[in-house]
Amino acid sequence: MDKPPLLLHSCCAPCSSSVLERLTAVYDVTLFYYNPNIFPKEEYLRRLSEQRRFLSDAYRGEVGLIEGEYEPERFKTAISGFEGFPEGSERCVKCYGLRLGETAKTARSRGYEYFVTTLSVSPRKNAAEINEISAALSKEHGIKTFYADFKKKDGYKRSSELSKKYGLYRQDYCGCAPKARDYPR
Repeated sequence: MDKPPLLLHSCCAPCSSSVLERLTAVYDVTLFYYNPNIFPKEEYLRRLSEQRRFLSDAYRGEVGLIEGEYEPERFKTAISGFEGFPEGSERCVKCYGLRLGETAKTARSRGYEYFVTTLSVSPRKNAAEINEISAALSKEHGIKTFYADFKKKDGYKRSSELSKKYGLYRQDYCGCAPKARDYPR
């Protein structure tokens, strides 16, 4: 039986690891790397390179990769007025909306049946907010999604284990410029 095609938004290789492990058994997964929030560009490129390496090492061509555009100006516009808000606030909701909106639009235009994101694997991300945004975008773009909280059933723990197994770079911040300022470099 053919697996339904699914476009999986990925924020990074570590978060995608345990999510892919779960989804590839049921879906024909293609990963979509769209993260205009990541700052600086060198960090964005490092995470993208790590995503490519992980897919090559772990899935050897079984999971495709679509690389979205790096659009930091679009991110800045999306969070305008919320730059000083802390992680987990409306600033993050705006960021989720931007990235998931592009995922839904891409999934629809390329003929995928489903879209979903790896974001809910993080213990710092609110799965209910992410799923609410996904549901609205599902209706708007006419493409299916489903409720996901990938941190459940030890999803985050498993992503840590897989990160060790594959020697994945695990960043210490979500990626966006406002959050990056919280970390000395």
